[in-house]
Amino acid sequence: MSDCLWAIVINPTSGRGKGAEVGKTVAGYFSKHDLKYQIISGTSAASVLKDLRLFLSNHRQCPGVISVGGDGLAHLILQAVVPSKIPFAVIPAGTGNDFVRALKWSLDDIETQLDFVTTQDPTAIDLGLVDGEWFGAVLSSGFDSTVNERANKLKWPKGPAKYNVAIALELPTFKPSEFTIELDDRTIETQAMLIAVGNGSSYGGGMQVCPQASLTDGLFDVMILSPISKLEFIKVFPTVYSGTHIKHPEVSIYRSKKVRIHSTAIAYADGERIGALPVSAECVPSAGLTWRR
Repeated sequence: MSDCLWAIVINPTSGRGKGAEVGKTVAGYFSKHDLKYQIISGTSAASVLKDLRLFLSNHRQCPGVISVGGDGLAHLILQAVVPSKIPFAVIPAGTGNDFVRALKWSLDDIETQLDFVTTQDPTAIDLGLVDGEWFGAVLSSGFDSTVNERANKLKWPKGPAKYNVAIALELPTFKPSEFTIELDDRTIETQAMLIAVGNGSSYGGGMQVCPQASLTDGLFDVMILSPISKLEFIKVFPTVYSGTHIKHPEVSIYRSKKVRIHSTAIAYADGERIGALPVSAECVPSAGLTWRR
């Protein structure tokens, strides 16, 4: 039946060309197992999203959409699959792969993941909705968004090292911003270096910024880093990879279904630019269908 086509959406340039390589592996797996599929790829995010939406409108019984790329492609795919209530899977082929980490899949064993995706039923997970745009992992503002802006302009180095170079360039001149953060049960007015609203636990290629965030509890974990010295930041920064930064006295964690953030800063979600604050976000329970460990 023509409706039973899987969609394999590939970003061939993600992960310094890893997307194209992994895309071939995924398509080969589907061919080997006699699973019908259509590849969707394109030169721009807008064209890929348009083609995917058209595909889903013509194949309403689509068993699932396979994202082969990084967090940016997964973020794009969410905008099409969530309204259509179509399951999605994220195959790691980017530089960060934080959505894959949140779903507890290996970054190396693609075949095991595809075996599971093509034979098991998907389950529901929470997603964030920020001003009408879906996100899966982390919405953030402050230092990391400034770093993202700088990293996106760097032509060298490639890959995750670009983020570390951007940190080194931005930290000497960075100043905390004034934030007003409205949560379910309180309003916080504070200076902060960083605000992270976690549906998933990590961003930036495994930085466990909200280590206790859950995809199934209906709540965001909201992490606030109050101003600390540059030297202290350099000392604390490595601990974000283990999630132990939350023990630092200037780190606060709150849990909330809704968050509104006011400031003059900008916001990113899943590594994608959302825009200038203020923004409003809500954790929407069971909004997405996917396969997870």
